[in-house]
Amino acid sequence: PHVFSARVRKLGLGDGNRLVVYDRNGFFASARVWWMFRLMGVTDIAVLDGGFNAWLLAGGATEDIAPVAVERHFTPRVQAHLLKSTEQISDMLDQPGRPYLIDARPPGRFEGTAPEPRPDLPSGHIPGSVNIPGSACLTEAGFMKSSEDLRSVFEAAGIDPAAAIVTSCGSGVTAAITALALAVLGNDMAAVYDGSWTEWASNSANSIATGPG
Repeated sequence: PHVFSARVRKLGLGDGNRLVVYDRNGFFASARVWWMFRLMGVTDIAVLDGGFNAWLLAGGATEDIAPVAVERHFTPRVQAHLLKSTEQISDMLDQPGRPYLIDARPPGRFEGTAPEPRPDLPSGHIPGSVNIPGSACLTEAGFMKSSEDLRSVFEAAGIDPAAAIVTSCGSGVTAAITALALAVLGNDMAAVYDGSWTEWASNSANSIATGPG
């Protein structure tokens, strides 16, 4: 928290600001930034649907002037319930009524039929996980799907989007897209397993499942 606070203060992002996050790569960066600020206690934050590309298509104004940042005080208020560790995931697996664990990686990597992009890392998934690729939450044009369509995505996988949920992926980035989709549906309590598959599969003591979830 103190490192995060020091960095964002220098960017001029602090207490009392409303933050709107955008990118131009399909929520891959903006959802992660949104989640990190929420983890640090920021509630007045939004993500621009469709990102910078949507802004351009809508005729939005642009500039190429470098911003002048004025340092502003930032008070971190860590929301620990939004973050899960490997130990917490491991302890959670055998608990009755545990949260759903959603893996946002592509099906091949989840099922163990496609290789991981990280060398020497096996593919597969955490036992008991359900596979909902991050791309399933987005339209082909790069927008977040409608609430109705998002609800159908989760329910088709047998998941109540209002339930307790932990999201994961390869390294905790795409998982934030799933968490953002759940927030669109009113569930802003979904946690992210930050270490995700990279951390889980790097430890030979952790169980690895293959095949459909």
